[in-house]
Amino acid sequence: MRAAAGNGAMAGSFPSAIVSDEARPEPFPWETVMHAGLCLLRLPPRYFWALTPIEFFAMTGGLKMRHAGMERAGLEALMQAFPDG
Repeated sequence: MRAAAGNGAMAGSFPSAIVSDEARPEPFPWETVMHAGLCLLRLPPRYFWALTPIEFFAMTGGLKMRHAGMERAGLEALMQAFPDG
């Protein structure tokens, strides 16, 4: 009867022997997400809270194409064109 009332070993969270600190996910960064949506993007709260995660991701640049970094040959060409000292 204690488990049904929420007082058992499994009530609320798993015992520490089952789930280690490393296995626990990071908490969702609500403060950062709300700052980006409400302050930087200046979305009205009504529109911010109606966004799907993928819409928010797209609005914050998450779907933008990323270019590959400079390769060794490109770096060496720049070093020859613009030598130090």
